[in-house]
Amino acid sequence: MIDSKEKIKLNKRQEQIVEKVQQEGFLSVEFLTQTFDVTPQTIRRDINDLCEHGLARRYHGGVGLSSSVENVAYDTRKVLLQDEKRLIAQMIAEKIPDGASIFIDIGTSTEEVAKALRDHQQLRIITNDLNVATILSGNPTCEVIVAGGVVRHRDRGITGEATIDFIRQFKVDFGIIGISAIDLDGSLLDFDYHEVRVAQAIIENSRKIYLAADHSKFSRSALVRLGSISQIDGLFTDQMPPEEIVQILREQNVALYIPESPTEATD
Repeated sequence: MIDSKEKIKLNKRQEQIVEKVQQEGFLSVEFLTQTFDVTPQTIRRDINDLCEHGLARRYHGGVGLSSSVENVAYDTRKVLLQDEKRLIAQMIAEKIPDGASIFIDIGTSTEEVAKALRDHQQLRIITNDLNVATILSGNPTCEVIVAGGVVRHRDRGITGEATIDFIRQFKVDFGIIGISAIDLDGSLLDFDYHEVRVAQAIIENSRKIYLAADHSKFSRSALVRLGSISQIDGLFTDQMPPEEIVQILREQNVALYIPESPTEATD
């Protein structure tokens, strides 16, 4: 196995394979060989790399979706779709005024939001992610409050009953959350029950909820239901979502923001 501390970098072909698998569910080695005009041996090496990183699952004759019960490793998620996550983070940061109070949840997308907020002034940030706290604590005009609870070794996130109780003491202007998957019926899905309960507390105690979700989240599956897309105020993503999601956003008056073309997804 690759050391979890090693920086993971996929080549362009491997990134495209991941996207195609997420769209189609299963792809044969023969199809991939013809699509990318490479040898079957090259495609098999790509599949081996993707499976080792937890981004896909090997099947006889091809490759399919990774597990719906286990998330991709944090170090892998951190380097996937970085440019897209930065665009999303910048859009969210532009909606946050100086002097605001904010919950920032665990996740690689929300950590990018924290980076985009570093030059804001007089923010009060409450977070259950030690990475977020580290990123924003360098700004002397901002106050960073860290929730109590159990620190996870894999990503420095904090979860547990103490975390939930702590969050419930506050009522903030903005809650910023990420998600592992968005079902076509609008369900927000994740892998960790404990993490989901913290996110639910953030939703309950924020005046506005902004969801950061890159396009890959619309073609994934996860086991635990966090809630519904109707519970958020703004969806920030890098590509136009599937039509089923767009329709739900319109019906629920949820704002949709995509790069260079923010729109209000309302009737």
